[in-house]
Amino acid sequence: MAPNPKKQTMKNYKLLSAAVAVSLIAFQPGNVLAGTESAKKTVVEEVPAEKGAPLPLHNIEGNGGVLTTLSAYIVNPPRNGEPVGRPAIGTGFISLNSGRHLVPTTVTWSPWDRVELGYGAEWYTIGSLADAVKGATGVDLNTKNLWLHNVNARFQFIKENSFNTKWVPALTAGAHYKYNSGYSSINNQLGGALNSLGITDNQGVDFTIYGSKLLTFLPRPVLFNLGGRFTRAVETGLLGFQRNYEFLFEGNVAIFLTDWLILATEYRMQPNGYSTIPGVVGRSGNWVTVDLAWVVNKHLTIAGGWGAFGNVANENANGVWGLTAKYEF
Repeated sequence: MAPNPKKQTMKNYKLLSAAVAVSLIAFQPGNVLAGTESAKKTVVEEVPAEKGAPLPLHNIEGNGGVLTTLSAYIVNPPRNGEPVGRPAIGTGFISLNSGRHLVPTTVTWSPWDRVELGYGAEWYTIGSLADAVKGATGVDLNTKNLWLHNVNARFQFIKENSFNTKWVPALTAGAHYKYNSGYSSINNQLGGALNSLGITDNQGVDFTIYGSKLLTFLPRPVLFNLGGRFTRAVETGLLGFQRNYEFLFEGNVAIFLTDWLILATEYRMQPNGYSTIPGVVGRSGNWVTVDLAWVVNKHLTIAGGWGAFGNVANENANGVWGLTAKYEF
């Protein structure tokens, strides 16, 4: 019997539809290499590395911290799944009254989760100190501004809550090379007066150790950052470096008022192993600040602070203020 053309056409149509359906299934993502060894492996979608909050801030010397003090936490360490960390940059403006200003520019990079490398360039305008020098000595200083360069390396040798505990603080040690670009010029113009006072060098190295612990059992989280500094830097190095080292206490406490607003207070002792010239170079005061930081987003923080620094060079720097900003890539 001759085949029915209509039935044959319907049969061919069904076969063609089935073939097209099989082809579409075979060429779905993950099925392109069906039948090979590669196709037998589970396709896992890559999950982007998670970005944490941009904390700690940058201090004025180019370290993780607040404004003038540090934290044992590392800035912008590698995120989960990333081999190295990303850099962070910062800047700010601090008024020390009487025409004295400090403008820091900072950068940090944490190549590994325990290592932080940093640099801070502080541009300092001496303001009324020039007038005080001229009044006391008759010398009209031609150096009205200077740069204090800070090169930092810090290592976190114990992570927070190590050894399967909830109470071990993070512990971080650091070395900080400092170079004052204006010291030699000012000292020479004054006939070696700074050197005779015991402020003998234009460079030095600070050594720091810090412990940090976040307390979460309180109504709001509170972070304690407590440390010590082995230093010769007079006014953090802005006036130069004295002959002998001193070991001094410093630290800060930060309260997380909300997840994006942080209130902190700092205390930093200053060395006083040098002689003075009344009205020109006095005893250094210990630095105290109260700061408020705003976490704008996962990359940007902006902070403002009020400070009482006591005597800085020729006069008091109390009731001073400053602003800083930091961006993490």
